[in-house]
Amino acid sequence: MERECGKCVAVVAVVTEPQFAQRYRDYLEKQTLLDRQHRAVKMPDGAVALPVLGETVPEQHLQELRNRVAPGSTCMLMQLPDPVPSKKAQRCSPAQRLCLAVSRWAKGRGVTWSAELEADLPRSWQRHGNLLLLSEDCFQAKQWKNLEPELWETVASALGVQRLAKRGRVSPDGTRTPTVTLLLGNHGWVEHVDNGIRYKFDVTQCMFSFGNISEKLRVASLSCAGEVLVDLYAGIGYFTLPFLVHAGAAFVHACEWNPHAVVALRNNLEINGVADRCQVHFGDNRKLKLSNIADRVNLGLIPSSEEGWPIACQVLRQDAGGTLHIHQNVESFPGENLQPPGSSEVDKEHWPYPQQTSTNQWKNGGTRDSRRKMLSPATKPEWQRWAESAETRIATLLQQVHGKPWKTQILHIQSVKSYAPHVDHVVLDLECRPCPLVD
Repeated sequence: MERECGKCVAVVAVVTEPQFAQRYRDYLEKQTLLDRQHRAVKMPDGAVALPVLGETVPEQHLQELRNRVAPGSTCMLMQLPDPVPSKKAQRCSPAQRLCLAVSRWAKGRGVTWSAELEADLPRSWQRHGNLLLLSEDCFQAKQWKNLEPELWETVASALGVQRLAKRGRVSPDGTRTPTVTLLLGNHGWVEHVDNGIRYKFDVTQCMFSFGNISEKLRVASLSCAGEVLVDLYAGIGYFTLPFLVHAGAAFVHACEWNPHAVVALRNNLEINGVADRCQVHFGDNRKLKLSNIADRVNLGLIPSSEEGWPIACQVLRQDAGGTLHIHQNVESFPGENLQPPGSSEVDKEHWPYPQQTSTNQWKNGGTRDSRRKMLSPATKPEWQRWAESAETRIATLLQQVHGKPWKTQILHIQSVKSYAPHVDHVVLDLECRPCPLVD
């Protein structure tokens, strides 16, 4: 049975004798009154009920059916107690199903349906359990305002959820607080599971990006056993949790300044059983007092994490250094070819002592040539140029922070997702080591 948040939505049908059913169907279809989303029903007494659009059929059409279309026929209206979706309706996509449900409901309330209203319906959304998060570019027409709040009940019913929210632009307040309006329901708390990790958060207060799943899977596959990690932009635990749960980090210092995200982060650490291996630092990470502690630093902020670079250098271990995972949105220009395999110099090492560049060996025995194999052949020239620039700047920062030269090397450039046309979210893995003293 069709429902609007638990309330039955009536499907009206015109009922007549079976010998007149096809003539009735032809007329109703010609008058655009036939409901193609529900099947005709054979009643216990043999009569046929033909579903129609709207909550009733104007009397002039009923008279036409009785007197001209099928003289002598019995013509009456009834509500179908258990309407059966047609085969066509069962094949509909969720977006098509939503359009059919909303247009039918709106017409039943006297709204003139138009192409503009149809174009204003959402084509995609985020689903979080029984809550649906709509994008900001839908339901913008003024006509919708007069149909609230029943409109949201109809949308939720059509898409099989109980709660509904609509996203606005991310607030430019530094904490990346989403401007989300709860349209239907009492609260915005949801739970999402990625790679066996549970994330609970309030969609009206915290960001969650489905597009980052590839990077979360990648960091989960890293071997971080025994390492101390600093996550400078922890949020609700997007990367903190994979590092702890799957990568085996010994301890994580998680930094976050959005108070709502901190509440979710602490809860997520508890429900995933790793709270004893993480310290949450609430506040501006640029004021972080930690230093000389990290084997690895995650800088998961876009469009740029540059403001966190100095503190990332500060927290790296002075004796052994470590690895930085630097997120960035990089503009790419159409028409440029991808960097061909083997031609990239993206893996060059930044050394203050050029004479040592060709002879230095990393502690795992790798050389610069072996590192080159780790680079993707699809690395774009713009990614490469940005990575080289970042490497140079980080090397300078490391020397300023620690008072001695450091060696840096690009290990890998990872594409996360396309953020916008010609803008790519990428991650640079940059290895940073203090230089050995030269006599």
